[in-house]
Amino acid sequence: MDRDAVLAWVESPLQLVGAAEWAEASGRTVPVAGRLTPQMSETADELVRRGARFGPMDPYMGIPWRLLAQHDHWLVGDGFSGQFRLAASVLRPRRVTFLDDGAHTHAFAATVLGDRPYSRPHVAERGATTRLAPLAFELIQRRARERRAGFFTAFDLGPHRESALGDRGFAVTRHRFAWTRATASPVTELGHRLVLGSARPVDGRMTLAHFVDWVRAIAAEGDVTYLPHRREPQEQRAAVRRIRGVHLHETTLPVELVLAGAEGRVDVFTLPSSTTTTLPLVTQGLDVRMFTAAQRPLGAVA
Repeated sequence: MDRDAVLAWVESPLQLVGAAEWAEASGRTVPVAGRLTPQMSETADELVRRGARFGPMDPYMGIPWRLLAQHDHWLVGDGFSGQFRLAASVLRPRRVTFLDDGAHTHAFAATVLGDRPYSRPHVAERGATTRLAPLAFELIQRRARERRAGFFTAFDLGPHRESALGDRGFAVTRHRFAWTRATASPVTELGHRLVLGSARPVDGRMTLAHFVDWVRAIAAEGDVTYLPHRREPQEQRAAVRRIRGVHLHETTLPVELVLAGAEGRVDVFTLPSSTTTTLPLVTQGLDVRMFTAAQRPLGAVA
């Protein structure tokens, strides 16, 4: 095994963007094992078009055992994954770096510090996933003590948590989507009022009726372009499409890539999500304002 070989093991478009940012920041070419979905394929194609430092890109279903065994440094998109727990327990990588998995980044940092159980937020885990948790946790802690574990993140983990992670041996490297901004192309076809879709109804965190009411209230103040979340079912998209003043724009790219090249004033409406962290970074220097469900601006960067 090549002691310096690195592999990005990613499952979502945002994780794939994080891998591209890590590759650029480190100046290294990174092969990728990416989950086999249309969204991942199109995001990968776009990142390669922009010049991402990616090596061979292998789509997979399940655990890419052969690729993981050939690489001793894993860039991991989902530290809560049962597949990661199994692969880490069996193969025991020499180094592991955790990329952002949306807002779960905070929960995972708290997990490795022992401040919460090793379980995915809002999910009742059972079976092998639970039984593997202590084995994967031990591997992560051992690599941290050896100074071979860390986070590469756009999220502010807070000075107390970052200090605690450093004391445990974890390296914490912050990034601000500099490569994503630098490689963006101008985007003008989306209009000046955008509503970001959400998987909250799918996850049971709000009803579809309440979600539709939220979109309708925004559209009542002026026409909007709606960008669906990648996990929205057709039922939710159809309900939104029926709202007067809403123009649904289908895209499989993550919103961070879509809006990095926004031109002119753009108002973005979103429910609380990881985009309230990522988009202000991606749109730094642009005339973009973000609003929560309560219509309060989170900050304008001009």
